[in-house]
Amino acid sequence: MTSFSARRARLCQRMAPGAVAILPTAPEVSRNSDSDYPYRHDSCFYYLTGFTEPGSVLVLVAAHGSAPAQAVLFCRQKNAEREVWDGFRHGPDGAKAAFGFDAAFPIDELDTEMARLLANAPATYHALGHSAALDLQMKTWLGSVRRQARSGVTAPTVAHDLLALLDEMRLFKDDGEQALMLRAATISGQAHARAMRASRAGMFEYEIEAELLHEFRRNGAQFPAYTPIVAAGANACVLHYTVNNAQSRDGDLILIDAGCELDSYAADITRTYPVNGRFTEPQKILYELVLAAQAAALEQVRPGTIYTAIHDAAVRVLAQGMLDTGLLAKQKFGSVDDVIAERAYQQFYMHGTGHWLGLDVHDTGAYRDVHAEGKPSRALQPGMVLTVEPGIYVRPAQGVPEQFWHIGIRVEDDVLVTAAGHAILSEAAPKTVAAIEQTMRRAP
Repeated sequence: MTSFSARRARLCQRMAPGAVAILPTAPEVSRNSDSDYPYRHDSCFYYLTGFTEPGSVLVLVAAHGSAPAQAVLFCRQKNAEREVWDGFRHGPDGAKAAFGFDAAFPIDELDTEMARLLANAPATYHALGHSAALDLQMKTWLGSVRRQARSGVTAPTVAHDLLALLDEMRLFKDDGEQALMLRAATISGQAHARAMRASRAGMFEYEIEAELLHEFRRNGAQFPAYTPIVAAGANACVLHYTVNNAQSRDGDLILIDAGCELDSYAADITRTYPVNGRFTEPQKILYELVLAAQAAALEQVRPGTIYTAIHDAAVRVLAQGMLDTGLLAKQKFGSVDDVIAERAYQQFYMHGTGHWLGLDVHDTGAYRDVHAEGKPSRALQPGMVLTVEPGIYVRPAQGVPEQFWHIGIRVEDDVLVTAAGHAILSEAAPKTVAAIEQTMRRAP
């Protein structure tokens, strides 16, 4: 409770005095006529409340003069009958006591109370343009306040984007978040190791996926953080492959991009390994190249380094490797600088080398310093968590050595920026050729 209330207080301090912020949680979504998709709350709402029930709205009022800041929750009423069917509800009184709000009301009273809370407020904060329903509600609430003008009540005249403040706050993980993310990455790494041990030529991708999901859940993770990618052979050259229904063949590589969600925090790990437990020489050559690219990128993860330096370091190693292996012809490209200048490497490496990680898999936070002239790449700072994930994907093409065709490799780790440099959170997932082959020699 302390961390959530502290975050609310920090946000209120960044708001204009007396301003009002409105943040609803995510709605429930119907899956079919008789069931909903498994409910997952809004990440920003959870970041400020720790409250996971649907049908809820958080309202913050910043301090103004002698009036202190307020945190007000609107949520579902207690309902004994519905709790028999759907489970426990805190109700307004229970939520106020358990989560440290200054006040709590039934969600049915939201319209009435908002007219009161917005009266004489100078400004509002909400996620501008992100929800047509909320935009319409804001219009209704402001109309209610404006109708009180004859009695001297004024309506807010300025609207700010709440996410501009929250995104920057969420970019820096506190000690509790870092511990959760380490645990999520450890569970996910163990799941990757389990999948390696279980893999045999002839298994279907979904059988391997089942090993991942089993390990996630048996260790307390509530969900996969995203739809797992389990790609055998040529499927690994499809970046967002999620069908996971093909049968592996002896000699295939398996690319797994999967991580769990633990207490709302995501892990995101990719490993690539031979389904039969032994890399072929062409596979090993490209795998070691990707590992070298990741090592070069990881060397850049330290305070003060600009974010784009991570990608640039990986690209330089990959580009040199593409020339050395013949993926790119030296006769056409005289140097690594030529490969980079002409972006020729994008034939085999077409994505970025990472992203922020946290409550969302692709977490919030700007990648550029939007306040500086030219919006340069921002410098890394302690508390940031990001992925580092170079790869190489070789589709059949004229001039490309056939021994490398249909090989797709990505290696991805979750990395915390520390005062001294960085810490890899996902070390539980075997990564080197030797570690992978040793892991796969063990019985499941």
